[in-house]
Amino acid sequence: MWGGRKLGSSGGWFLRVLGPGGWNTKAARRLISSAVYVKNQLSWTLQIKPGIFNEYRTIWFKSYRMIFSCLNRIKSFRYPWARLYSTSQTTVDSGEVKTFLALAHKWWDEQGVYAPLHSMNDLRVPFIRDNLLKTIPNHQPGKPLLGMKILDVGCGGGLLTEPLGRLGASVIGIDPVDENVKTAQCHKSFDPVLDKRIEYRVCSLEEIVEETAETFDAVVASEVVEHVIDLETFLQCCCQVLKPGGSLFITTINKTQLSYALGIVFSEQIAGIVPKGTHTWEKFVSPETLESILESNGLSVQTVVGMLYNPFSGYWHWSENTSLNYAAHAVKSRVQEHPTSAEFVLKGETEELQANTCTNPAVHEELKK
Repeated sequence: MWGGRKLGSSGGWFLRVLGPGGWNTKAARRLISSAVYVKNQLSWTLQIKPGIFNEYRTIWFKSYRMIFSCLNRIKSFRYPWARLYSTSQTTVDSGEVKTFLALAHKWWDEQGVYAPLHSMNDLRVPFIRDNLLKTIPNHQPGKPLLGMKILDVGCGGGLLTEPLGRLGASVIGIDPVDENVKTAQCHKSFDPVLDKRIEYRVCSLEEIVEETAETFDAVVASEVVEHVIDLETFLQCCCQVLKPGGSLFITTINKTQLSYALGIVFSEQIAGIVPKGTHTWEKFVSPETLESILESNGLSVQTVVGMLYNPFSGYWHWSENTSLNYAAHAVKSRVQEHPTSAEFVLKGETEELQANTCTNPAVHEELKK
């Protein structure tokens, strides 16, 4: 179908060309053909502005007084020309930074406030290792992840970064809190092997998206997503730095009434397992919401499994119940989808029309005015 309406006094029109399955290529060609016309010896030449893609795949084409919008509702994937997030858009919450800054010196106290994270390594390290080994045909005993490049986002003091490095991986740990990174660097310096395999940086994920696009075999965001201020942007950035076929590992807290009662009221206010103010229930995310965002960015969720912490024994164990903590593993699509050929048809035909128009001397003179 196609339709149109006038846009204000400028005389421009908003037109759309849609078919039952998306683009109507023939109609789009007719539309482009009508975009170049002669009025008082003046030809209007259609100029393409780079496509701006969103959930509805809106592509804006601008001419001097005409705007065409072609909509194609398809799944959102990152294309080579998609905008990469930069430092101008951050997911870091300054309030969270202050909270973790005050605790930066306590990361390696196994009996302190980070004791649950030390204990969580018993689950999350094998979870990451075993899923990555499925993608490695031959691995070296003792260094099963040798040759793999991993990004640990929100690495803190390096509690998870170091075990991954010991498995042979080359790991970059990033954290926006300078004191956290200093603690992590100091601790790894005692092990010459880790000192070579691990690199730490004080930065947010958005700051390294452009320089590390499609660089990593795996991205790990453990106990991080519940602290960011823009979850969708954060996960988009995670996807962008992953190689096609790469793995994203997330551990976080579900957004349920039980997680509020146990994760905040009991853990923070009653038992003091974690410091008060560490978590904000509104930032918790359900597995369904997480999966929806991941799949809209070209990642296929492979596994979601519950995790339960026993505050009396200090140990974690796997569970079918995901109402509190859970771990997720997603894989980035190896074959990135591309827009339908209609876009290239439009572009090619437009360039041809522009060339034909410019060969007309009268038109060329008019366009100079």
